Amino acid sequence: MSCIRFEQVDKTFGGAVKALDGVDLTVADREFVAIVGASGCGKTTCLRLAAGFEAPTGGRVTVGGKAVTAPGPDRAVVFQQFALFPWKTVAQNIAFGLRNKGMPASERDARVAAAIGMIGLSAYADAYPHQLSGGMQQRVAIARAYVLEPEVLLMDEPFGALDAQTRVVMQEELVRLARKNPRTVLFITHGVEEAVYLADRVAVMTRRPGRIKEIVDVKAIREAERWEDHARIEDVMDLESFVHLRTHIWKSLREEKGGVGH
Repeated sequence: MSCIRFEQVDKTFGGAVKALDGVDLTVADREFVAIVGASGCGKTTCLRLAAGFEAPTGGRVTVGGKAVTAPGPDRAVVFQQFALFPWKTVAQNIAFGLRNKGMPASERDARVAAAIGMIGLSAYADAYPHQLSGGMQQRVAIARAYVLEPEVLLMDEPFGALDAQTRVVMQEELVRLARKNPRTVLFITHGVEEAVYLADRVAVMTRRPGRIKEIVDVKAIREAERWEDHARIEDVMDLESFVHLRTHIWKSLREEKGGVGH
């Protein structure tokens, strides 16, 4: 089981700035949860706590029932910036974590080839990052995370640096990957439409100090309205059920009078 659990989590920086206040949130095994909230509300802090990059000031964060005290191989992180090694090819970037784990070359090569095929970049296996578009680079970053077969995928605004058209393509790609290779996903975004389109549930945070204001169940409505029958994201966004969810979350955020941000 790869459940992520925040139990009455507080986080204070420098002894003065309280970023989180009693956060309670559970991401079930193989569930996709997105967090949205006002600028500075602590969304990314939540992800960093789950990743083990930060420690809570109070309460605890667990993955699979074990307290998170440091980064671990059960969790992979995808950042907004692609963070690829510019001197390594697509295949070499994806293979990096497997090589560090000491995986035999034959198994490593097979896993990398499968991952490159999964993201549709087989023709670019020997290309370098500067030869790829932003969307292609982010696909490589996602494949690098997936190839490690982590139990948990932590994504911090991974499409925030992409243009609008590429962002839509990557959202559709992530939905496809999530259905084919489900993982427990905690996804941070400032885009309400993105959160509703991608997530099973959307957690709305208050302004700083961040708390979970409400959790919106998208999956139940998505399945009842058969969103999967609509191949394109723009078709889904025109559905009355999608518009209702988006409007509800926007109203909830506006009550915080902080807009939506990082």
